[in-house]
Amino acid sequence: MGKLITREQQEVENTWDLSSIFESDQAFDQAFESIESKLDQAEKFKGGFDSSDKLLEALKTERELGNELSKLYVYAHLKHDQDTSNDTYSAMETRARGLAVKFSSAWSFLVPAIMEIPEDTLQAYAEEDSFKEFKFDLINLNKKRPYILSDKEEQLLAEAGEVMHTPSQVYGMFNNADITFEAAVDKDGKTHELTQGNFIELLKSEDRVLRESAYKNLYSSYDKFKNTLSQTLAGEVNTHVFSASARGYDSSRHQALSNNHIPEKVYDTLVKTVNDNLHLLHRYTEIRKKFLELDSLKMYDMYVPLVDDVDFNMTYDNAKEWLVKALQPLGEEYISIIQEGLDNRWVDVYQNKGKRTGAYSSGTYGTNPYILMNWQDNVNNLFTLAHEFGHSVHSYYSRKNQPSNLSGYSIFVAEVASTFNEALLADYMFNNLEDDKQKLYLLNEQLEGFRGTVFRQTMFAEFEHKIHQLRESGQPLTAGKLNEVYGELNKKYFGQAVDYDDAISVEWARIPHFYMNYYVYQYSTGYSAAASLSKQVLEGGKDVAERYIEEFLKKGSSNYPIEILKNAGVDMTSSEPIQNALLVFEKQLDQFEELLSKIEK
Repeated sequence: MGKLITREQQEVENTWDLSSIFESDQAFDQAFESIESKLDQAEKFKGGFDSSDKLLEALKTERELGNELSKLYVYAHLKHDQDTSNDTYSAMETRARGLAVKFSSAWSFLVPAIMEIPEDTLQAYAEEDSFKEFKFDLINLNKKRPYILSDKEEQLLAEAGEVMHTPSQVYGMFNNADITFEAAVDKDGKTHELTQGNFIELLKSEDRVLRESAYKNLYSSYDKFKNTLSQTLAGEVNTHVFSASARGYDSSRHQALSNNHIPEKVYDTLVKTVNDNLHLLHRYTEIRKKFLELDSLKMYDMYVPLVDDVDFNMTYDNAKEWLVKALQPLGEEYISIIQEGLDNRWVDVYQNKGKRTGAYSSGTYGTNPYILMNWQDNVNNLFTLAHEFGHSVHSYYSRKNQPSNLSGYSIFVAEVASTFNEALLADYMFNNLEDDKQKLYLLNEQLEGFRGTVFRQTMFAEFEHKIHQLRESGQPLTAGKLNEVYGELNKKYFGQAVDYDDAISVEWARIPHFYMNYYVYQYSTGYSAAASLSKQVLEGGKDVAERYIEEFLKKGSSNYPIEILKNAGVDMTSSEPIQNALLVFEKQLDQFEELLSKIEK
């Protein structure tokens, strides 16, 4: 690997063009001063709203300043991420964050003040033509009224917030800073440092001795602290139960899902449908056992690639060609947006010293949807590029077709467009590659993605709901009980092909998502929705693609996420989209086995 270049050595055409936000850093400074001078505009509205005109003026003022601030912050954080060692841009991002805090504080009165308006009056305001762009926001606020407490009670809950965050903070500190693991040892007796960051990579090793060592050493460390960690998790669950009860929700899950107006039926349908199709995951574990030629398939054998050492070099220029061809089913307009992004420097392509690692799509209302990459010449980076362009084009469409207050989109649908693009790319590449080993490699990646996202995250969701139900029924969450529930779920999901041991029962202790209050199910629903939608587009042609763009990509948050998906063609309250996604997984299993037998011959 060559020496890493500096930011100044990057070719300009391979970097993002942020001049469309601010022409220079001096222009940023001027905008900063302008926004800071306008923060006191909030003061004129603090007396409450005795007319619809005053409320409308407040909403427009807050939105306009928020838009200006968002552009300021995006510029600062992108500048910082392109070279985190640059003190000028580190300071710029810090200043932008500080201004955002001041803005939030200045306008923190707005929602409470709106809630002082009688429900009927606020509903009447929402029906006025002048409030058209804010109607959905006002309707949502009205729907939250039954769960909003008195001023004194709300203040008390707000002050208790820091205390209620203690379990997750303690767990985060323990999991990220304090817990250590004994080094893993390979078949030659060589030791390998074992960390949270490299654990899965070690489980992908061809050396089974190393895999077993890493697996046992990591979980033995968690097992030593299982009683303590059971209480941090129990404390987190207790805060959810208390909050839901205090506000009058039916349950913890009811409160968590109501934030995005997701019917609880969606959760139950996901779990039931996946459970009804666990034979597909069991079939996959049987294939894994057979292909790896193991008498006993262990949980530490679940990550090692079935297809490895495949020559799949992919330059950025080649990746752009694959991307544009693969997304053709979405039509000329969609492709023109992709082309605009590729040609007009939305993408910051290559690594340089100090550049933030990983990849993301970023931007805000009034800016381009920028993409950060750290390009390596492999096919995985092509899929990452497709993924991030999915986010970026979704944002582009939403911002072009919705007012800024409705141009974002819920986390419930955030990964649909990105995963959708990956599905189209995988289908196109499979049908156009000539090398069977490359096809097998792609299928292996797709099967692993499905296993890890749909099956595994649904198992997590089932575990999370079970432990909340246990606590809500008055049962204590001891380490023994958590191990029992998790261990049984693991056996149910992965099937009889796996030879289980007690170590996997404590895996719950290393999953930070269990501290995120009914979050994980959205990975499964988003992946399933994307798989179902991509299947519809590939089979249904132009009209279905247009419906996907018009009813999903352009809608932002102008409706509830469940309704947006339904209008696009997937009703997540039914089992159909999840079942369609599972059909895709089954087809990939068929293709994988067929190619395996072909190569073996």
